[in-house]
Amino acid sequence: MPLILVTNDDGIHASGIEVLTDIARQFGKTVVIAPAEGQSGMSHAITVKFPLRIKKISEEKDLTLYSCTGTPVDGVKLALAQLLDQEPDLIISGINHGSNSSSSVVYSGTMGAAIEGCINSIPAIGFSLLDHSATADFEASRPYVKRIIEMVLENGLPQGVCLNVNIPAVPKQEIKGMKVCRQNRGIWREEFDKRMDPRSQEYYWLTGEFYDLEPESADTDQWALLNNYVSVVPVQPDMTAYKFLDTLKSWDFSNNV
Repeated sequence: MPLILVTNDDGIHASGIEVLTDIARQFGKTVVIAPAEGQSGMSHAITVKFPLRIKKISEEKDLTLYSCTGTPVDGVKLALAQLLDQEPDLIISGINHGSNSSSSVVYSGTMGAAIEGCINSIPAIGFSLLDHSATADFEASRPYVKRIIEMVLENGLPQGVCLNVNIPAVPKQEIKGMKVCRQNRGIWREEFDKRMDPRSQEYYWLTGEFYDLEPESADTDQWALLNNYVSVVPVQPDMTAYKFLDTLKSWDFSNNV
């Protein structure tokens, strides 16, 4: 029976991880470790200045839940090094409250946890629903999440590759299916709302808007989601710009050194 490790960045009590855990249990023994509090936007951050603490929340047949005081990646690392007596067959992260398509994958704690599995040569998937609400309805996500998990357990993933899955927040009957696609080129143009606290000290609150840099491209995750498809993007932690390697090698770095 497969061993599945479940995590997220919204916290152990988020409804998205409850749904993901319920689906994971259909495939095998499940261990959940998630942040005690929300850790959105933590990307691949790890905790180095403070001690980490783990708390067992519950345990029953083939399901154990833990909370962790650190980041999503901290949780995965602790599970692999301390909690599990064998390597998991699959790491799944989510279901995130909010999109992790396009450049958001870089900032995502959900995907940070999945990429940590990828770095350790463990098949991994990050799931996200395009609804930031704490009361988001994940029911339409269930058959797609289940099918993707089933396919990865059956076929595996190449070493160094994980999946970034995003699901449109529309009723089940409006989802047209799944699209395997590439990551969209887009940017977040941040703004910082300047405010004043009760002690007359300035502080800033991050806001911003997403800008699609290739709105006409029909092979991207952004296009798929806008057209009510579940997007499935293969992601790799190797960030080498291979297309530029030969050009860079042609540069003469020896002068004036």
